[in-house]
Amino acid sequence: MTTVKKINPVTREEASSKNQEIFDNLKKKIGFVPNIYAAMAHSENALANYLTFSGGKTSLSKKEKEVIDLAISEVNGCRYCLSAHTAIAKMNGFTDEQIIELRNGAASWNDKYDVLARISKSIATNSGKVSDELKEAFFAAGYNQENFVDLVIAAGIINITNIFHNLTDVAIDFPVAQQLPTTTV
Repeated sequence: MTTVKKINPVTREEASSKNQEIFDNLKKKIGFVPNIYAAMAHSENALANYLTFSGGKTSLSKKEKEVIDLAISEVNGCRYCLSAHTAIAKMNGFTDEQIIELRNGAASWNDKYDVLARISKSIATNSGKVSDELKEAFFAAGYNQENFVDLVIAAGIINITNIFHNLTDVAIDFPVAQQLPTTTV
């Protein structure tokens, strides 16, 4: 029986010239190359394609994107994304308590974030299917059709990242987010 090796990040020296340029831009922009991105650099095109897709313009705020990322990453059990997005959510003003609630698919302190967390959790839990009531609540909370389309795209992006990490087990290079015992909301 063959053992599957963990996928390790590519170093700058091992990366193609195209990916080296991306690494340099990431270092300038965020100060380092996250391991998950460096692992994508095993492919000549995947990293550039992913960053173009994930960095595209959206009608959702940075905080709303974190709501989606945290709720879906919790359902998918992606420790890397939970760790990265916990750190990013803190940088965007969420408290530790709010982050845990968002991971559980709720936001008792904000009606818009609450419906966004609930619909995001439902998307992940139910393979993209959500109830008509939840869709109605999304629009009743003040979201529009553009926001709905951007929610679907954001859900797709975080699912790609969750699947990539869950398959590769790339080392987490953010402060590791605590595991939640069970979903309580």
